[in-house]
Amino acid sequence: MIGNAAPQFLSYAAAIGRLDWSDAVEALRQGHALPRAQIRDVFLGPPTGTMMSRSAWIEGLGYGAKTFTVFDGNAARGLPTVQGAMLVFDEDAGALRAIVDSPLVTEVKTAADSVLGASLLARPDSRHLLVVGAGTVATSLVKAYTAVLPGIERVSVWSRRPEQAQGLVAGLDDIGAELVAVPDLRAAVGQADIVSSATMARQPVILGDWVRPGTHVDLIGAFKADMREADDALMARAALFVDSRETTLGHIGELMLPIASGAITAESVLGDLYDLVRPDARRRRSGDEITVFKNGGGAHLDLMIASYIARAMAG
Repeated sequence: MIGNAAPQFLSYAAAIGRLDWSDAVEALRQGHALPRAQIRDVFLGPPTGTMMSRSAWIEGLGYGAKTFTVFDGNAARGLPTVQGAMLVFDEDAGALRAIVDSPLVTEVKTAADSVLGASLLARPDSRHLLVVGAGTVATSLVKAYTAVLPGIERVSVWSRRPEQAQGLVAGLDDIGAELVAVPDLRAAVGQADIVSSATMARQPVILGDWVRPGTHVDLIGAFKADMREADDALMARAALFVDSRETTLGHIGELMLPIASGAITAESVLGDLYDLVRPDARRRRSGDEITVFKNGGGAHLDLMIASYIARAMAG
């Protein structure tokens, strides 16, 4: 877009039903074939009420800035914990193309990020997906995985509160796979081909001793330095990959804590999505290899997805 045309305002309610998971994953794949992004993050305010601004420029795509607030106490007041918007700017003239509801970008980006990682690293014959957690992210993971990886025949859902897992299963009636809530996490991990974890854990919930050879483990929940979902044993056993070296190494406990303990080193991370999308990438090397993918997010991923949303809604 060049000129003074009014930007689109794209709300969650207006857009979510018109988006396609396969197209979202492909937007991330194509975005990572472009030159590496420039990204910057700014954090302001106290821990109880923080504003974050995450900006990116990608040559060949444009500019984007997602600014949002995180107020932990809002849930008790019946208000959203996270509120904000993503601005998407044209590369050629710097024109504002779209203002996209922040929760819309985050939901689509998070699930598409993980599914792209799994499509590049999981065994092609994977049939059983285990989702650990039963919140909003878990719901979008079930939808995205089953839409993009049609070989999945069974989806198990586990939550610390069994009623949450049961509620998630009961609330989804258009999934092209058997969908069940399971009570025993250890047993479910041992049976799954893909384990996708989206919890708020600060101590490991997935142990290396539980994971069978050939499993792909997708770690989403940990986003702070004191958070992790996998133990040292799993991180040391697996071939490790991340969505973005820049936003995970040195920032997220999932990697920082096992590095500090000596279980792994920074060099244990074999690649990120920029590496993985290349035809000559180091990916899974055998049917028995355990792969771990850390989904850490980043402004460049937000820009790729917000640009896709703007294109989809304009068409």
